[in-house]
Amino acid sequence: MSKDASNNIPAAEAPAKRAPLNKYALACAVLASMNSILLGYDISVMSGAQKFMKKDLNITDTQVEILAGIINIYSLVGSLAAGRTSDWIGRRYTMVLAAVIFFAGALIMGLAPSYAIVMLGRFVAGVGVGYALMIAPVYTAEVAPTSARGLLTSFPEVFINTGVLLGYISNFAFYRLPLNIGWRAMFLVGAVPPVFLAVGVLAMPESPRWLVMQGRIGDARRVLKKTSDSPAEAEERLADIKNAVGIPEGITDDDEVVAIVHKSRGSHGEGVWRDLLLRPTPAVRRILIACLGLQFFQQASGIDSVVLYSPRVFDKAGLHSDSNSIGASVAVGASKTLFILVATFLLDRVGRRPLLLTSAGGMVISLVTLASALHVIDHRPEGQATPLVGLSIAMLLTFVASFSIGMGPIAWVYSSEIFPLRLRAQGCALGTAMNRIMSGAISMSFISLCKAITFAGSFYLYAGIATAGWVFMFFFLPETRGRSLEDTVKLFGGDERDAIGVGREHDHGQNKSTELTTQ
Repeated sequence: MSKDASNNIPAAEAPAKRAPLNKYALACAVLASMNSILLGYDISVMSGAQKFMKKDLNITDTQVEILAGIINIYSLVGSLAAGRTSDWIGRRYTMVLAAVIFFAGALIMGLAPSYAIVMLGRFVAGVGVGYALMIAPVYTAEVAPTSARGLLTSFPEVFINTGVLLGYISNFAFYRLPLNIGWRAMFLVGAVPPVFLAVGVLAMPESPRWLVMQGRIGDARRVLKKTSDSPAEAEERLADIKNAVGIPEGITDDDEVVAIVHKSRGSHGEGVWRDLLLRPTPAVRRILIACLGLQFFQQASGIDSVVLYSPRVFDKAGLHSDSNSIGASVAVGASKTLFILVATFLLDRVGRRPLLLTSAGGMVISLVTLASALHVIDHRPEGQATPLVGLSIAMLLTFVASFSIGMGPIAWVYSSEIFPLRLRAQGCALGTAMNRIMSGAISMSFISLCKAITFAGSFYLYAGIATAGWVFMFFFLPETRGRSLEDTVKLFGGDERDAIGVGREHDHGQNKSTELTTQ
């Protein structure tokens, strides 16, 4: 990093002495994040099921491509609705709703007699996925103490990867069953986790930040005492939240708090879209660009193409049997899950930026090498490129490993911690929407793209996008490690009004009280 660039990126230092991990906050984060298993499972199970569905339902490659990727577009309904829903009924019940919807979707897909009914199941499951994908990191970030927020907020991605691995294992377990039963069994197994998740979530507390927004100060204090590293930190976090909501010091009566919150444009999300999209302050605009850009590059670099179509890529590289290609896909899931733990334990030690830049750099190198190997394989007779088969497999595993140490988890961690409290749910919903749009575009175009510019050309394209992502992150994303949620807005040049999330008329004669370069 150049000296000038580093001067423009504020560095936040974590406490020298790390507090012991709060076990109650850990349990809350685990339960909330387990909803993300549903997304990972549904994506990866489709990679193995599609081959058998194509034969059983007599569908084309184009129909398979649409079926595989459309769940990401359908999830837009859930992700965009989740922001307002979670502000209205709370973070906890939104997670229960996500589990119930996904349960229904898994049953419909598993029992579907035709392509049209499978598509209906994909729609229902997609709505549930959208809800789960948006709400898990928001809830976890709002519950976690500052000292462990990076660790705990990365859990949703850990469980997405766990779901990916379970989906591949399900493929391997059921692919030998009769044609019309095997792929249906793969989907029906996905209906089991939501039942336990819905019950488990009911044992969790509500988000303290949401409780304050409802005027329930006493309830919020009780939750914060359980999820903070010390009683003093609990009171400090409560004071920060009250300040972010706009509650003056000394106000303790819940009825008075409710009146203040409603007067400052409501506790259920009223006016948020206006302040987020129509009249954002410069700081909020930069935060929104950072969130949307990070989510764009996370998916546009091609990760879902690898997860969804790894058997096809392995077949192209030379692994032609079902057992070999599906078995190698299990290795992809294992690599993706194993290396997510690297990010989980380093996020609060080395920070977000170093992991993001290392991750994107590794993705670029592995994609270029994989594309080059596939290009050579394409131009050699069958059996004369055997060494390159092993190289292709190694680079595919390196790609998913590189993704998992940074881009995978940190996109969600970062997005959930940079928005002001009042804008957080809907801001994260927009980030999730961007993520799902790009995931759908990538996964629904991969087969057609490979036919148009070859497998090698497709991975060269993804490498170019990942390179652009590295540049974006280097110049645009400040470090957030060690900052409270109420303080991160200052990293983007914001002031106290930005931290509250209240739009203002732009006064060109007014100097900002806080500049990015002085942080």
